[in-house]
Amino acid sequence: MSTKLRPPAVPLVTIDPFFSVWSMADSLTDDFTRHWTGRRQAFTGLAYIDGVAWRFAGRVESNPERYYTEPEAMNQTGLEVTPLSTRYQFEAGGVGLDVTFTSPLLPDDLELLSRPASYVAFRVRSLDGKPHQVRIYVDVTGEWCVNETDQAITWQQEVQGDLNVLQVRHVEQNPLHRSGDDQRIDWGTFMLAVKQASDVETYLDRAQIRKQFVREGEVRLQKGAAPLSQPQPVREVELVMASVWNAGEVSGTDEKTHLLVLAYDDVYAIEYFGQPLEAYWRKDGKTFPTLLHEAFRDYSDVLARCDSFDAKLREDAIRAGGEKYADILSLSYRQAIAAHKLVLDPDGQVLFMSKECFSNGCIATVDVSYPSIPLFLLYQPELVRGMMRPIFKYAASDAWTFEFAPHDVGQYPLANGQVYGENKLEGQMPVEECGNMLVMAAAVTLADGNTSFVEEHRELLAQWANYLLKHGLDPEHQLCTDDFAGHLARNANLSAKAVMGVASYGLLCELLGDQEQAERYRKASAEMARQWKVLAADPSDENHTLLAFGQPGTWSLKYNLVWDGIFGTGLFNQEIIRREVAWYQKKQERYGTPLDNRAAYTKADWLVWAGTLAETREEFQRIVEPLWVFLNETRDRVPFTDWYDTKTARQIGFQHRTVVGGLFIKLLKDRGWDRA
Repeated sequence: MSTKLRPPAVPLVTIDPFFSVWSMADSLTDDFTRHWTGRRQAFTGLAYIDGVAWRFAGRVESNPERYYTEPEAMNQTGLEVTPLSTRYQFEAGGVGLDVTFTSPLLPDDLELLSRPASYVAFRVRSLDGKPHQVRIYVDVTGEWCVNETDQAITWQQEVQGDLNVLQVRHVEQNPLHRSGDDQRIDWGTFMLAVKQASDVETYLDRAQIRKQFVREGEVRLQKGAAPLSQPQPVREVELVMASVWNAGEVSGTDEKTHLLVLAYDDVYAIEYFGQPLEAYWRKDGKTFPTLLHEAFRDYSDVLARCDSFDAKLREDAIRAGGEKYADILSLSYRQAIAAHKLVLDPDGQVLFMSKECFSNGCIATVDVSYPSIPLFLLYQPELVRGMMRPIFKYAASDAWTFEFAPHDVGQYPLANGQVYGENKLEGQMPVEECGNMLVMAAAVTLADGNTSFVEEHRELLAQWANYLLKHGLDPEHQLCTDDFAGHLARNANLSAKAVMGVASYGLLCELLGDQEQAERYRKASAEMARQWKVLAADPSDENHTLLAFGQPGTWSLKYNLVWDGIFGTGLFNQEIIRREVAWYQKKQERYGTPLDNRAAYTKADWLVWAGTLAETREEFQRIVEPLWVFLNETRDRVPFTDWYDTKTARQIGFQHRTVVGGLFIKLLKDRGWDRA
């Protein structure tokens, strides 16, 4: 078996749910690049070496109904995916070409993390020491700024300081006019920016200029030719924003480099209870030309910071779980962040709004935030508060009439109130969302010691803790976060979440200095855990606990128990957890342990949480490494799915979801908490 991960999809430009483009193939030349939904958003790259044209990205012919003999693909000799960069290496005609895509989502710099600009860097060199003449052609299409290709676009080129900026936009500018799951942005402006230089040329023309470059190694506009009429539908005009870099002669050990930036000005990012909000990076009145200038100015420093972050994360991951665990985290990092949008609320507080990608499109979904938080607790706890603020605001309003926590606050990008289950009681997740919010509140407070946030929302937290005291131990017929499995009564794993929710509120009371209430909820959670042990025991087999109380012979991953170890609350008997971990290994299929006995599918996040229950690194690796095998072998070429078949490696559903942030939970557990 290969020891180098073949990602099912490779992250290229990963900023937010609308601006996220991937390569869904082994080689960058095997297919056009695509939005995470699978819709084509093409990035095409050609190299003209000593009079011969080669391909290194995408294809030349954009219309699948037309035949065209594509130029030969360069030999892709390397692919490395780090948390913040994707590096391709190509060879052809005695020349080496490196292409690096970097989205600098550095968690300690929220303005940079929010910046809707992604780098594409090129490096060429002679491989045989001989001189070679090299030109590099790159283009992107109008597909990047529309939802459907029958929508009309308009385009222009501007000189902004020392930059050439090519721009394309949907002709009908109507920000935040729609919500949905399988949706792409059709407002704002998509841009390709390069520095002005004598060796760089830019073009706005039909995609047929690719063929001219293949024939001649350059693009020559016909003298006297009429400019393209505007506007036109994307599929008819086949417009590309193109750049040609004449690298000239490369020889010996010399190497030459070039940089371009792909950027998207979305104007307005989120509608928040009726109010349109701009992206976080605009908070001080910054303009887009300034943003682009800073992106080029800061590149060297930003890249060094990204490389340092990547190296440290991989080192930590290898120490915690081995090389394959490090591969898993490297592939998941950018996706976990790019499934969010960072904005400020009207009071200037951070909102980190998730999209429930290819699930139902909900925004700020509590049971999507809950599994994602380990990454953010490690690197930027304020983003966890940014996930929770919309839920607190909505739950405190007259619009929310239930005593338990909401599931969401709308459908991306419109956060105007819950849409899940049409707000009918039978469609809610009462125990699930109360437990999630309480665990998240305790975790984020422990992460950095800031108690003001939970103090502000203590009334709701107390209400939800008391709901769990009353309804959580033996849950009624209801949904949990694994809602694809349907309603279930007496769900043992959901009950464990309720126990941890009550314990979390006790921890919060302790952190707030309320020792009386802290002791009350500590004792209550301990009593719940004692009863749970009796209820969850399988009378037919002492080696595991039940899927649901009163259902002998059933079992499930008890991933919610992981917080007992992380928080150090010690509520659940360690011998029970040891038997659970052994059981998970016994029930393991080729691609992982199923979620429970009902079906041969699992959830990637819960699988890693279950593995984190293990006492040894070796046991953790045995449980988690089948996830690496799944990623390496699945035939479904989509951004990291978290729901797949453990026998066939086929995707069941979901992709590009932020829940892969949960895969960082082993790092979180190993780091520990300073509660001094």
